[in-house]
Amino acid sequence: MNVRPLLVCALLVLAACGPRNIPGTQIPDTNDSRAILNVMERYRAALEARDAKALQGLVSKSFRDNAGTEDPSDDFTYDNLSETLPALFSRIESAKVEMDIRKVEVRTNGVATVIYYWNATWRAPSLLDKPQRDSELEQMVLQKEEGQWRIVSGF
Repeated sequence: MNVRPLLVCALLVLAACGPRNIPGTQIPDTNDSRAILNVMERYRAALEARDAKALQGLVSKSFRDNAGTEDPSDDFTYDNLSETLPALFSRIESAKVEMDIRKVEVRTNGVATVIYYWNATWRAPSLLDKPQRDSELEQMVLQKEEGQWRIVSGF
């Protein structure tokens, strides 16, 4: 009896049963991954639109971000976003944000991390003459609350 054809068939069956990824990514195609990617797209669109209300609607009440500094006076929190974001957005024009989501890791405790690379350009005429540009690898943390994924940190 030739075992080779049986082995090939078994491998094909196992390969077909493997986890599926969202097309064009290495991100597992799950309801949670798709919901998280939706939050990330809404985040990107709100940044471009300079829509503070939309951004605040995406964050958890436990949201906290240190704004990349060790000075607690410039931290973003859920409570101060309604004041700080409109002031920040009023100084910015022509925002363009591109995101390349590299990894989505959903843990069983209802927390997820998203690793993404972003390219952003904007103008701040009241501060600088030239258009500004930033590119970075970032991490955002989300938490599932009442069935919805909300941003906990990583603005």
